[in-house]
Amino acid sequence: MSESIRIMLVDDHQIILDSLGLLFDLMDGISLVATVNDSRKVLEILGEKEVDILITDMSMPYMNGIELSFQVKEKFPDLKILMLTVNDQGDRIQDAFKAGISGYVMKKAGRVELEKAIRTIAAGQLHFSQEVMRTLLSTKEGDDQFEKIKHLTKRELEIIKLIVREYSSAEIAEELFISQGTVETHRHNIFKKLDVKNAIGLVKFALKYKLI
Repeated sequence: MSESIRIMLVDDHQIILDSLGLLFDLMDGISLVATVNDSRKVLEILGEKEVDILITDMSMPYMNGIELSFQVKEKFPDLKILMLTVNDQGDRIQDAFKAGISGYVMKKAGRVELEKAIRTIAAGQLHFSQEVMRTLLSTKEGDDQFEKIKHLTKRELEIIKLIVREYSSAEIAEELFISQGTVETHRHNIFKKLDVKNAIGLVKFALKYKLI
């Protein structure tokens, strides 16, 4: 990636902000443009800064990471969010992804894991650490669908949103400036990855797992 990935970090503990700031200085192509210790200030600062990925804690005063993610995605739908937390509860992890985050990493992870998550998300894909994946796969029926979601590309997610809005393949091609044949290829790959048979099944899946 030629340009730096611009990071904004949100955590109510200043020591975490300071420590991660030093860590990001060691990562090539990753730039920390803002740190925030009060979740209530995030939307205002996002309106002033150019940010590619918002990294946020889960448990914070005033507004937790899930509530913050819902608000951020509503106002900045294209902004990617990475949850960095000590919370390993399956239901909270699911809630976080339903809020629109792109990745979930435990705070006990090392530099390699965190950097991998940032670069994966910046490339338009979802990131699940092995630990988070095991948690998701061990919870109640249906949670293994997150394994399927993990493999969707950014372009496929864009096409899913348009299919749900009842765009035809021709209209999707025009909207995304790609050929109709390319759209059909993406459509086939999406159905295969999500194990759905038609657009109705795709819509049901997208609504259930908050892909739209």
